[in-house]
Amino acid sequence: MIYEVSSSSSILNVFLSEIRSVEIQKDPLRFRRNMERVSEILAYELSKSLKYSSKEVETPLGIADVKLPDDSPVLATILRAGLSMHQGLLNYFDGSESAFVSAYRHHISEEEFEIKIEYLASPKIDNKILIISDPMLATGNSMVNVYKAMLQQGKPKKVIIVTAIATPDALEFVVSKLPKETDIWVAAIDEELTAQSYIVPGLGDAGDLAYGEKC
Repeated sequence: MIYEVSSSSSILNVFLSEIRSVEIQKDPLRFRRNMERVSEILAYELSKSLKYSSKEVETPLGIADVKLPDDSPVLATILRAGLSMHQGLLNYFDGSESAFVSAYRHHISEEEFEIKIEYLASPKIDNKILIISDPMLATGNSMVNVYKAMLQQGKPKKVIIVTAIATPDALEFVVSKLPKETDIWVAAIDEELTAQSYIVPGLGDAGDLAYGEKC
């Protein structure tokens, strides 16, 4: 299932507009915080799809019956651009384990590239819910390669993708390569992908905007 959260009007649209704005992007701290807030809203929305069970909690005056999640997901993100989104998810799933994967585009030519995976730090994910975050799904290649790399740590029982902006082509590609029960939570879907695989209107390079340009 693909869930485009901005299709319903909410405060999410304010944060989306700010991470896109060329003026507001000049402030890296604000960009990181807005990306974090986008992720927090996506975390809240996807939490409604998880399974819950009733638990008794003792209060100073009695016993309260509450519904709590059955599982604590593993939160994985793609370095370095995904760190702000990862923090937003961690703010809500604060008891979760974390995984980090380094993936980048190795350009063969101006329009041709391959995805390189160089680093993976992860707990075991066998029979766990795996949430993978990345700000942008342009082609979907990075996400698919990261998922395949994560399988070194086991087979998750459920995969959830969290992203700020995606293209229809990337979503179609990810759906075709990941398990059929995979859920994708996206803040906004942009229709255009350039020959250099950049999303239009998009927002630019999320990693550079958050942490400075890389050499």
